[in-house]
Amino acid sequence: MSKLKKDEMELLDSVEAGEWRSVPDREEEVARYQEYAAATFKKDRRINIRISSKDLNALQKRALREGIPYQTLVASVLHKYVSGQFRETDA
Repeated sequence: MSKLKKDEMELLDSVEAGEWRSVPDREEEVARYQEYAAATFKKDRRINIRISSKDLNALQKRALREGIPYQTLVASVLHKYVSGQFRETDA
């Protein structure tokens, strides 16, 4: 067995402790959340902004670490901010 990371170990412990339960009507729930995701990430408008080269480089590096395009990262951060889900963390 490969060595698990701390968060993976916590998840495994939680599953083994019986803290997880099945979702009734799983297919309906999956379809509902797929609709939410599609609506959330529907990109139907374009904006242009000016930012510093330093900030753009930092965004591009962060996006590379996350494995996503930097425009997607910017859109995600903006979405989380306007929906009240944005939480600052130590980078």
